[in-house]
Amino acid sequence: MLTAKKVLVVGLLLPCCIKANAQKKFTMAEATNGVATTLAPQSLKQAAWVPNSNLFGQVIKDGNEEVYQVTAYPNGTTTRLFTLSNINSALHSDLKAMPAIKWLDEEHVYINNNGTLYKGVVQPGGTTWKKWITIPAKAENLAIDKSGEAAYTINNNLWIVHNGIAKAVTHDANKNIVNGKSVHREEFGIDHGIFFSPSGKYLAYYRMDQTTVKDYPIIKWDTVPAIADLIKYPMAGGTSHHVTLCVYNPATGHTVTLQTGEPKDHYLTCVTWAPDDKSIYIAILNRDQNHLWLNQYDARSGKMIKTLFEETDKKYLHPEHSLTFTQNDDKQFIWWSDRDGYRHLYLYNTGGKLVRQLTKGNWMVNEFLGFANGGNSILITASKESPMEKHGYIVNMQTGEMTRVDKGAGMHTIAANAGGQFIYDVYSNEDVARKAVIRSTDGKLNKVLLNAPDPLADYDRPEIKNVTLEASDGTPLYGKLILPTHFNPARTYPVIVYLYNGPNVQLLHNSFPASNNLWYEYMAQHGYVVFTMDGRGSSNRGMAFEQATFRHLGEVEMEDQMRGVDYLRSLPYVDQDRMGLHGWSFGGFMTTNIMLKHPGVFKAAVAGGPVMDWKMYEIMYTERYMDRPQDNPDGYEQANLLDKVKNLKGKLLLIHGTQDNVVVWQHSIRFLKACVDEGVQVDYFVYPGYEHNVRGKDRVHLMQKITDYFNEYLK
Repeated sequence: MLTAKKVLVVGLLLPCCIKANAQKKFTMAEATNGVATTLAPQSLKQAAWVPNSNLFGQVIKDGNEEVYQVTAYPNGTTTRLFTLSNINSALHSDLKAMPAIKWLDEEHVYINNNGTLYKGVVQPGGTTWKKWITIPAKAENLAIDKSGEAAYTINNNLWIVHNGIAKAVTHDANKNIVNGKSVHREEFGIDHGIFFSPSGKYLAYYRMDQTTVKDYPIIKWDTVPAIADLIKYPMAGGTSHHVTLCVYNPATGHTVTLQTGEPKDHYLTCVTWAPDDKSIYIAILNRDQNHLWLNQYDARSGKMIKTLFEETDKKYLHPEHSLTFTQNDDKQFIWWSDRDGYRHLYLYNTGGKLVRQLTKGNWMVNEFLGFANGGNSILITASKESPMEKHGYIVNMQTGEMTRVDKGAGMHTIAANAGGQFIYDVYSNEDVARKAVIRSTDGKLNKVLLNAPDPLADYDRPEIKNVTLEASDGTPLYGKLILPTHFNPARTYPVIVYLYNGPNVQLLHNSFPASNNLWYEYMAQHGYVVFTMDGRGSSNRGMAFEQATFRHLGEVEMEDQMRGVDYLRSLPYVDQDRMGLHGWSFGGFMTTNIMLKHPGVFKAAVAGGPVMDWKMYEIMYTERYMDRPQDNPDGYEQANLLDKVKNLKGKLLLIHGTQDNVVVWQHSIRFLKACVDEGVQVDYFVYPGYEHNVRGKDRVHLMQKITDYFNEYLK
């Protein structure tokens, strides 16, 4: 049992907002998808700053007509640029809603109408539209540069549209040589593989050679007979793919490969063009992910110019951000690093010398938003107030002085105009569904554009408590306790624990709705206590918090989650004999892990898309947190759940997508085989055609399946 000293209940957050006559219950569809659809708080449509200006654009409704307008700040003068009718007339189309408006610069926009791109020239007398680029139906990974150049991939090859003419950049017949796509399984913040130079005159792109990686079959069941789609899936300890970076010159048709060296299975991250187009910076991370070199390469010859600096860590590094060159000096740039235990920003010069650390403290920088005060300050978001919140700050680059630029508790999503004089601040918290404000960074202007009404006001809402527990080392752990609606402290209730507790994820924030998940509230409406907590290993708490799980995934996290169990057991209204557990992906691993290593604690559990043996998970993620199986056999065996099935007590439902290419289906299939071998009964359900997550209308089916399972065994 936890002592009173180890449990801090922050307080009831919602009762003051609940109407006494609010008796409406969520449907399963509302509980599953409602917060993003029918129950989403009102928002502004296509709200964004116009490049290189203080103009703020958005789509408004004028009667039955949609209008794109811009407002100049600080004076607030509004100008209509075009209407949906204007676009339909110019394009000879019949669009029912305003298409996505993309700005190239302060005078040019474009829209994508079924693969045909139209460019709009914004002038005082109106906007004129003309056909610009046609994108093939099979094209993917479309990248549009502000210069007007475009690039995309078709299958495994890269194409460019230069001077209006489409041309193949690569001609690889082997489908396992992949050009222009994101690499390294989209770890290290990598989400694209096409990099236009600042002037748009050159095109850099990733080239990934997967021929060294074994084939893995993903079965497609929607054809008869079923067919195997062979993908390349590099598993921990195995052979990885080889990645290089190439530079293409459209004017000459010449391609150069940067000489990034060996070993070939290292990682190429943080790709950044120099402002003058002459060189490219790449952070080279070794496969062990504990040593990084920031290198500069000549974009014309491909030769390495120099190593600016190196970073090392006894456990692992996790670079995720490209360089940001300063506004007033193209010989200085901002670098992200966790070297002091928290993710902060550092100012370097191109000679590799550290000029100064720009931010410092026991909190994390979350985003870089831009420059302000003529380039002498930067705008960021950070967890400085609390790991449960995100706020915006202006930081003096000389002194490090920080000033908060937003107001209101909660999670703030902020976009700054080009000069950093103004921000568009959208935020929510437990009591605010969504509020959108234009603010000046000097604090003089605060114009509310939207104060959305509570879309859940007519629903029967549960009481929610913020709970802080203590880990064994004294670290505070933040959780939420959702009580059944019409709660009676004299009764006892079944409880469901929802968990993830893996790297790079934080479940809980001070945001709307206060529960952070309407399914929790649905379960509370049906007589359950729900508890969820971010334990050590999860994100936004610094490196010591995250790296506590290094080489032993599932152990420290399990210890922290059991602290949550002890807390629940201390509550007189929790029925200890009717406890359920649920998680997906890493949470599915944790669910199964706890069921096997703490048998009998939970009567029923549902594990979705679970990792059962980390040797079968992808190299980039697994080896960061576990090292290679060859180097950490004890850690892998400790985390291996396939040889522990005989420990199971209670009911366990496994769920998997049949085409999961993240946690491959073989994980749960092998677990089933182990259960058969040991004579252990488990329940099983698959979602045909789904990859790692079940989305859309079928997710309602998934959540009903999970709910029914708990109702059968906990009610």
